[in-house]
Amino acid sequence: MSKKSRRQPAHKASEVLEGELLLKDQSGAPMVFTFGDPDPVLDGRGVLDYLECWANGRWYEPPVSLSGLAKAQTASVYLQSGLTFKRNALSRTFIPHRLLSRQAFEQVVMDWGWSGNLYLEKQDNMLRQAMGLKPCLAKYMRRGVELDTYYQVMGWKDEYQFRPGSVCHLREADISQEIYGLPEWLPALQSALLNESATLFRRKYYQNGSHAGFILYMTDAVQDETFVKDLREAMKNSKGPGNFRNLFMYAPGGKKEGIQLIPISEVAAKDDFGAIKNISRDDQLAMLRIPPQLMGIVPQNAGGFGSIRDAAEVWAVNELEPVQARLAQINEWLGEEVVRWKPYALPSSAAN
Repeated sequence: MSKKSRRQPAHKASEVLEGELLLKDQSGAPMVFTFGDPDPVLDGRGVLDYLECWANGRWYEPPVSLSGLAKAQTASVYLQSGLTFKRNALSRTFIPHRLLSRQAFEQVVMDWGWSGNLYLEKQDNMLRQAMGLKPCLAKYMRRGVELDTYYQVMGWKDEYQFRPGSVCHLREADISQEIYGLPEWLPALQSALLNESATLFRRKYYQNGSHAGFILYMTDAVQDETFVKDLREAMKNSKGPGNFRNLFMYAPGGKKEGIQLIPISEVAAKDDFGAIKNISRDDQLAMLRIPPQLMGIVPQNAGGFGSIRDAAEVWAVNELEPVQARLAQINEWLGEEVVRWKPYALPSSAAN
């Protein structure tokens, strides 16, 4: 007995693929309308595909793409605003030192917020006495295989090796590796990208001429097929710039229901834009642990968010002071108190 072929039958030329609608006009010519393939809502998951710090023989690569993180932290209004808020609160309570200026401090604090890493280079004089602390951009810093050695890698064949022991590195703790830190907002990355995707979708929705999204349903007999083709072409040209146009159709003897205009842009294309924005915003605020009233968010309920003064005081105790304590590790590394703080005090009620 001959074995039966297990090959699947080839697709016929007239077979409609998934996501397509096959129609025929009066002349019998097929017309295929493509609705598009399914696209992932989140397109930034590749930044989390790294599983460990890979060593290239000289330094360790970060566990996540720092370039991807740098772009992602500007993807959402709330994420960028929250990181800036923390930077401003720390800068407000920081007391400048002759070795660490306020400008340098703000730079390293911003790096600490978006990347979970902070780098300061100690610059010495001829007597090996500290002359100043210079911030090193976390995006380009790499930790060497010898852990007290650091490199600044700007690109291919564009690297600089720091003197061993001259770089202070503070990192957020990570459960998977002890080489680099990871930002605390990393679990909210998908929410930030979803927030951005919703905004971009709605922006393209309006640019594309959302009002022109409809189905023109015709049941009246049309004697001239050329008229149907001209009408179809006019509908296609109603999208894009200059799309506020009128369409005219003359159908003598037509019935009342012979031509129906069924809008789909206002019905089927709704994506719960407001709900997506609000839910993704709440995720980011929960990860940043910042009360919404401190972020300038307008409450949707009549009761509001409560006292902004109480929220600021609780946030300072639970969030600001622990970060200040971690940044004070710079003093332990240098052997001199260069990071000092003044109390986080709010203006009195009488002054308001």
